[in-house]
Amino acid sequence: MSQRSIGSPGPAVSVAAQMSELIELLEVVWERGRDTASAPPVSSAQARVLFLVEANGQLNLRELGRLLEAAPPSVTRLCDRLQAVGFLERHPGADDRREVLLRLTPTGRTYLERLRARRQEVLAEAMAAMPETSRAALATGLADFCAVVANPLRLPSSESFTTRTA
Repeated sequence: MSQRSIGSPGPAVSVAAQMSELIELLEVVWERGRDTASAPPVSSAQARVLFLVEANGQLNLRELGRLLEAAPPSVTRLCDRLQAVGFLERHPGADDRREVLLRLTPTGRTYLERLRARRQEVLAEAMAAMPETSRAALATGLADFCAVVANPLRLPSSESFTTRTA
């Protein structure tokens, strides 16, 4: 990465370019963690499904497709594979039995816990080499960044939905 720090003054485009470079490096770290977290191999796309289902408690296939910005057949295949390895389960909706709700299984939750632990180990090693003031500044900036980025990945609460009739 370049010598200029991400927090240095500059246009948002420059900071975004530096964040992009950082994310590319993190993807390498993430892949290492994913490969060592569990016996069944889980692709990056499948891991995203697990994270989104976990973050939302449960999702239906349509909502998941919208969050992934993926076509229904692709979403169905991803979920088929995750169900086959025991990470995801499908249930009929309470109000509409044609609706399929997705939930993590205990095995899926354990996988995500192990994955996060492995990734955190790798990141902690790298961060230990940083000066304390830099770690504190990074923590503050990342908290703000995560708050902005995470919001669109969660569905609105069911209370905010209005009931529509045909």
